[in-house]
Amino acid sequence: MKNFLIKADNLIGMNYLLEHKNLKGKVDLVYIDPPFATNANFTITGGRASTISNSRRGAIAYSDKLTGHEFLDFIRQRLILLRELMSDQGSIYLHIDYKIGHYIKIIMDEVFGMENFRNDIARVKCNPKNFQRVGYGNIKDLILFYSKDKNPIWNEPKQKYTEKEIEKLFLKIDGQGRRYSTVPIHAPGETTKGDSNKPFKGLRPPPGRHWRTDVATLERWDKEGLIEWSSTGNPRKRIFADEQVGKRVQDIWEYKDPPYPTYPTEKNLDLLDRIVRTSSNEGSIVLDCFCGAGTTLKAAQLCKRGWIGIDQSEVAIQVTRENLASLGGDLLATTPVYEFLDL
Repeated sequence: MKNFLIKADNLIGMNYLLEHKNLKGKVDLVYIDPPFATNANFTITGGRASTISNSRRGAIAYSDKLTGHEFLDFIRQRLILLRELMSDQGSIYLHIDYKIGHYIKIIMDEVFGMENFRNDIARVKCNPKNFQRVGYGNIKDLILFYSKDKNPIWNEPKQKYTEKEIEKLFLKIDGQGRRYSTVPIHAPGETTKGDSNKPFKGLRPPPGRHWRTDVATLERWDKEGLIEWSSTGNPRKRIFADEQVGKRVQDIWEYKDPPYPTYPTEKNLDLLDRIVRTSSNEGSIVLDCFCGAGTTLKAAQLCKRGWIGIDQSEVAIQVTRENLASLGGDLLATTPVYEFLDL
């Protein structure tokens, strides 16, 4: 499938994908950053985007005038179509702010099912500001992560340990100067079948537990010096710091917005790179129906995914094409733009 942009109201664009492109159940990843019900117009003046205020002299990039129940209904209609487009292993990440996000979560529970809620990710977006108001400063927004079904694509992301974390977590040092820690070789739960309850070096697992692996593997680990025996004869496996890919990613992410955005809603490319790599595979289709500056599409292209972008703003389509052009090659020449604004 060719990558393409659709310049239209995204309800029209998504219906086109369903009815004319046969994409029902084909999209593995959706990322959207819809309006936040701010009741404001966001502008571009002299090539610079406005993100927290609007200039009457600037060109309107997009209008965020829907509020209240109208806004919530606007989101619900689009989530229903997005679910139809998503594959059974698909995921959706919806980027929203703290003022309206909790209402959006209720709608996502309704459309995707509470059982398919995965995470409420807090995204640190900026440094603290000196706004004078009653209340704590706001430096974050939300990303609501849902899957369509129980087995979504999941490529476990890892985050590198800092030097301080390595010193804290891997307290021991072996004869070669390698930092390491130790972990139990048994796990909760008794077993009666297989090798996980057989004797290892004359020992059985403690009551109520079983070996984490078969006895042959434990024997091999011991020969390789990977089992450390305490003074009381308790075996534990050595885990070396230099062999660890990294730590598991948690649900607070620090990906600050670009300092000089080309579009009001432009997001950090590294943020989208993490989402694309984690919740899609090479060859997957990634959809952003509020594509704005096209950062999602750029991340998908860099990660060798197919992509579809939809936006009704002429400015957004132009900025998206400029951002994609920065990747070089004949990408734009092979990317059609469908215009359906008058339908």
